[in-house]
Amino acid sequence: MMVPTPVRRRPTLRRLTPGDRGAFLDAVARSRALHHPWAYPPDTPDAFDAYIKVHPARHALAVVVDHEDPLVGVYTLSQIHHGSFRNAYLGYYAFLPHAGNGYMREAMTLVFRYAFGELRLHRLQANVQPGNERSLALLRSTGWREEGYARRYVKVGGRWRDHVLFAILAEDARSLVRERRPVYDRRRSRTRPSDATEPPGG
Repeated sequence: MMVPTPVRRRPTLRRLTPGDRGAFLDAVARSRALHHPWAYPPDTPDAFDAYIKVHPARHALAVVVDHEDPLVGVYTLSQIHHGSFRNAYLGYYAFLPHAGNGYMREAMTLVFRYAFGELRLHRLQANVQPGNERSLALLRSTGWREEGYARRYVKVGGRWRDHVLFAILAEDARSLVRERRPVYDRRRSRTRPSDATEPPGG
């Protein structure tokens, strides 16, 4: 008798909605040791509501692996510019117990498809604190290039923190976005659309 091989679930990407508030806040609470001191995600209902408020220059995206599962993680595109710049900043964090399972790395391909395809951006930037090995590894394993080092760049957790500066261009990401499948789970979101720090104003 052959035992069926478990099928690995694939991540999907969708906009965070008000209905995610409870799952999001629970995920933040259980992942505090993973996030600190690198990032401080919204941890109150009011902070969450402000975070997902519809804004043309910021898109908060949920990473999920099953329609009924808790959130795996979040990607945020902020300071989205079009015109001659076509640039945005990427922030992200994973949630326990899913961190380290490769879902955020797989979902990065979906972020590329959304940012460089649907939004037609030219460039993404991400900034990571030098000791945050998980986040550095995520960027380096998904085609990002290190472009510099900024001292005391962003205040995180009440302290000015150095950051390593990364970027990726649309043409750099083409080999990572060849697979054709939906970027969004539209059954959970009607809006079309572990941690990197968002820049000031993000």
